[in-house]
Amino acid sequence: MLDIKVKNFKEFDIEELYNVLQLRSEIFVVEQDCVYQDIDGKDSKAIHVIGYKNNSVVAYTRIFKPGDYFDQASIGRVAVHKDFRKFGYGKVIMQASIDAVEEHYNTYEIKISAQKYLTKFYTDLGFNATGEEYLEDGIPHIAMIKK
Repeated sequence: MLDIKVKNFKEFDIEELYNVLQLRSEIFVVEQDCVYQDIDGKDSKAIHVIGYKNNSVVAYTRIFKPGDYFDQASIGRVAVHKDFRKFGYGKVIMQASIDAVEEHYNTYEIKISAQKYLTKFYTDLGFNATGEEYLEDGIPHIAMIKK
């Protein structure tokens, strides 16, 4: 099982931050072949949900309070190392993130910008698609909300 840690930006040590940024870059820039600015200046506002396996960062999200990203609380940068996806860690890190939103922001309403091909994954977690499909960094996305 994953060891989950929830922390704000100032609680990161340098090595841990490096490992999180490396995972995000590996997935969102290299694996998805998408040139974009991952380090967007928003990490300092976020709470970070980190999944460890054998002391290595293998899963990650960041969460925002209502108004910091969307009008609702939000979860983003959902990442699971490709070697660990077969274990269901995506659902584990997302459930931990949903729980963290509820605990830290005292709200159940969460909005995400989901990659279109992951719609069923997020629907299974209680999110519902809203609005039209759109391109974000050249990848089809859809807004989804959980209430």
